Amino acid sequence: MNSPVCELLGIEFPLLAFSHCRDVVVEVSKAGGMGVLGATGFTPDELEIELAWIDEHVQGMPYGVDLMIPDNMGIDEAEKPGPEQLLAMVPEGHRRFVTDLLQRHQVDPTALYENQHLGLGLANNLQHSGAAKLLDVCFDHPIRLIANALGVPPAIMLQRGKAHGVPVAALVGAKEHAIKQVQAGVDILVVSGGEAGGHCGEVSTMVLLPEIHQAIQPFGNTPILAAGGIVTGRQMAAAMAMGAAGAWTGSVWLTTREANTNPAVKEKMLAASSRDTVRSRSRTGKYSRQLKSNWTDAWEAAGSPRPLPMPLQALVSEPALRTVDKLAEGGHPGAKMLATYWVGQGVGLMAETTSVKNVVYEFKQDFLRAVERLDAFLE
Repeated sequence: MNSPVCELLGIEFPLLAFSHCRDVVVEVSKAGGMGVLGATGFTPDELEIELAWIDEHVQGMPYGVDLMIPDNMGIDEAEKPGPEQLLAMVPEGHRRFVTDLLQRHQVDPTALYENQHLGLGLANNLQHSGAAKLLDVCFDHPIRLIANALGVPPAIMLQRGKAHGVPVAALVGAKEHAIKQVQAGVDILVVSGGEAGGHCGEVSTMVLLPEIHQAIQPFGNTPILAAGGIVTGRQMAAAMAMGAAGAWTGSVWLTTREANTNPAVKEKMLAASSRDTVRSRSRTGKYSRQLKSNWTDAWEAAGSPRPLPMPLQALVSEPALRTVDKLAEGGHPGAKMLATYWVGQGVGLMAETTSVKNVVYEFKQDFLRAVERLDAFLE
């Protein structure tokens, strides 16, 4: 397609797919789009294994990696807090709240302490020092895109992207932040509306996209990928009519056959409506949209503690939710009620399980039909 994103990334169709699942990444790239691996949850050794597998199976097609390096957090990273210091920052009241919540659902709360390394690993990767190690792994592989999911990419990401000839993308949810991203030198803006799964702002994609497209013109026409609730080709076409050069998608891949989504959560998603998601700080400490569950309800209820700032909230949420996931997959009733995952409001359009290849094909066909409908208005 005649899109600056296709030209910049060397792809056929400007559909990017964010996924934590390497199988999804590979299949989207092979189908003409670009798979982007969400890497923040991996250790450097684990990421090396994932990228080596992708290299072996992607048949030389372009793929990317997404990291989450916030430009501000609730801790002073300059003090270089170690694991014990980070754990000491978590108030006992928050641990007690989660312990009580798990016990009310007949889930053994000892996992909070047995699996603390899960939260510590994520907390470390969110800091610049930990993320730098992941970047080392990324640039040892033939990636064609590196993306930052929170804030202006750190200087090391921009510098290394330029040195390796790898475009740098950044997710953004507000006009003023988009201008800062462009001024910092990002190559692609991912404009993410409030409908999006994961970290997102409050403004809808329909409003945010044209607002940012107009605002950045004085600083250069940086290509935009629209994100937020986009699960069909017709939505992609609508976004491109408003100034986008393509689409960045995430939720639509969660219910595919190749996705490693917890089956219990996948079942919930297939049955969910667009109203069954919530923007909550209960998982990472920053607002992110996820599937409603007893976990998210508990953190929004009167009398609940305020979620901790990033990265501290992950120290209480990740150990608990990983345990919940395992039990839910085995059919544990209480765990199934608590189980949640990031997903956007487009979940209401995700009603069946199909292959990744078929999703890409349907995107292309639906996009073409939408363009033809628009053309018909001018005949």
